[in-house]
Amino acid sequence: MNSPTRQLAAFAAGLQFTDIPETVVRRSEDLLVDWLGSAVAGHSSPAVKTITRFALAMGPQVGLSEVIVDRTRTSPYLAAMVNAAASNTVEQGDVHNGSVFHPGTVVFPAAVAVAQALGASGLQLLTAAVAGYEVGIRVGEFLGRSHYKFFHTTGTAGTLAAAAAVGHLLGLNSVQMQHAFGSAGTQSAGLWEFLRTGADSKQLHTAHAAAAGLMSAYLAKDGFTGAAHIFEGPQGMAAGMSTDANLAKLTDGLGSRWATAETSFKYHAACRHTHPAADALAHVMQVHQLKPEDLARVVTHVHQGALDLLSSKIDPSTVYQAQFSMGTVLALVARFGHAGLVEFEQHFLDDSTRLMGQRVEMVLDAEVDAAYPQRWIGKVTVHTTDGRLLHGRVDEPKGDPGNTLSREEITAKVLRQAAFSGGATMAEMQSAVADLWDVASWPQVNALLAFKMCGN
Repeated sequence: MNSPTRQLAAFAAGLQFTDIPETVVRRSEDLLVDWLGSAVAGHSSPAVKTITRFALAMGPQVGLSEVIVDRTRTSPYLAAMVNAAASNTVEQGDVHNGSVFHPGTVVFPAAVAVAQALGASGLQLLTAAVAGYEVGIRVGEFLGRSHYKFFHTTGTAGTLAAAAAVGHLLGLNSVQMQHAFGSAGTQSAGLWEFLRTGADSKQLHTAHAAAAGLMSAYLAKDGFTGAAHIFEGPQGMAAGMSTDANLAKLTDGLGSRWATAETSFKYHAACRHTHPAADALAHVMQVHQLKPEDLARVVTHVHQGALDLLSSKIDPSTVYQAQFSMGTVLALVARFGHAGLVEFEQHFLDDSTRLMGQRVEMVLDAEVDAAYPQRWIGKVTVHTTDGRLLHGRVDEPKGDPGNTLSREEITAKVLRQAAFSGGATMAEMQSAVADLWDVASWPQVNALLAFKMCGN
């Protein structure tokens, strides 16, 4: 009777702020600030603009919940949809290694929108966010590597994460939360096929996950029932979406292991699968004082997930495709030391970038693959033009918990994102960030940015 679904639902419903260690609270504040930067960075994305137009055409153009990209207000459902799409645009959202899941892109859009509508406090928002992270990460881990080969875990596990966060804010009891999980799980979706043509589906994945999870929680609050055993049932998520699902992962260390604190920040503005190799190459170049023209060939030693997602992106024609191209990312790192938003926008089509990118090769590495996804090891072999063979290795890429970003670095990242997109002025963003570091003291969650168009 005490099924994994029921246990996880009881945890999400019963979590109290006082249960959460202070270090985890601080990390959740860091993750909130980091998420806001990504949401603002989606301001100029054509795909986000399309989803924004759709949302505002379908729903009220007045409301209590903030649409970050254009400073309008609408319902929590539509605000969550747009903000989730926006925060998944520039490839800089947070990531949990073991679940290969980007929690912030779905948890915060839903939780912030509902907290604003309810007039919830900052403490309530942070508690709900932790509930969402803990649930979503465990669902991603439970679904396993086989799931990720075809499904975008942020779109699938993300639906459950959003339901948990919103359900907590709505005060669902454990039975209602279990129903919310059932409704969220049956709506889990997101296939990787879009990568083949660089389609806009990735923004739809997070938009749908945040909105569907939010809807599931609200429906459960009103008595709507969902599958009681959505994870472990004979026709549930494990049966239909995975060949290596592990039910034990759903309840792993509930209340003692805080997966929220295991979440990493993204340093480069690219698919996370490129980051370990990018950092390893940067290390080799720094140690041996190499210049881009010194590199004759670079072999990256990767896990199978990197090959599955990146192998067809050798010669990208758009920034988005370039962010999923190992060759482009390493070429930009070699040239500029960092593959950031500006580097992609201005230099991914440069002849020097394209030519060097063609000299990058990916090979499956047994050690790297065995460690993945719990650890994302970066290994490169560099062949220099003067005949040297150099090796580089990074065990924790920049942004991982053991090599994390400081609050100063997170602030700098967020300010770069705002400047790049024009989604907020420097003064607006500095003010918002300063306020958010103190979110735990807020008596009520109001707009994160000033309620006005930013002029772009």
